[in-house]
Amino acid sequence: MSKPERPVRTERILLRAAQEIKSGLVINLGIGLPTLVPDYLPDDFDALIHSENGILGCGPIAKRAQARASLIDAAGHYVTLRSGSSCFDSSVSFSMIRRGRIDLCMLGAFEVDQSGNLANWKIPGKLSPGIGGAMELAQKAKRLIVLSTHTDKHGRPKILERCRLPLTAPVCVNRIITDEAVIDVTPDGLLVQEIAENISAEELQNHTEANLIFPKTNLTGTSGVRRFK
Repeated sequence: MSKPERPVRTERILLRAAQEIKSGLVINLGIGLPTLVPDYLPDDFDALIHSENGILGCGPIAKRAQARASLIDAAGHYVTLRSGSSCFDSSVSFSMIRRGRIDLCMLGAFEVDQSGNLANWKIPGKLSPGIGGAMELAQKAKRLIVLSTHTDKHGRPKILERCRLPLTAPVCVNRIITDEAVIDVTPDGLLVQEIAENISAEELQNHTEANLIFPKTNLTGTSGVRRFK
């Protein structure tokens, strides 16, 4: 599938995130990076992408010639419909969310912390339209994955010991996918599952405020963390 050229950091996150979408899932993709994930899925992927404005079965972002004013995602992008898709009132859509019918949700983040708290809607002093549907998605989705660059544009960590910004929802994040690592939130802390091939474990920890847990494979301390491109 052809897709727009994007920065290397963005491509790495989206390619890895696409691997999380399995057959049969109902998926919601939040504003920002998550809405770009369909561009990285095969044409025959067997899952249903849900949009809270009332679509089940979204396809990739529409090209200009395909755009229809009535078909948009949570970010306001014009989207396409896949075969078998359906459209309905937003009240029905939010009923699906509140009843726990979303198997997997992917959201962006300003901050996420070692307890799985998520802050993705408000930076003090900057205009924000409100917390939106992310509050309910973060609480009700069966599984929540955060997609984010590992550091902000100033090089500051976005994975913290404790979020400082207003929370979207507490203790809700299951997995974090960044351009540097795949990290699971566990009762014992942040467990590193995968590291990007150009990053060392020491560099990853230096780029992270919270303490990371690295699995070991033998008594010499060799890390068993998988690598991804």
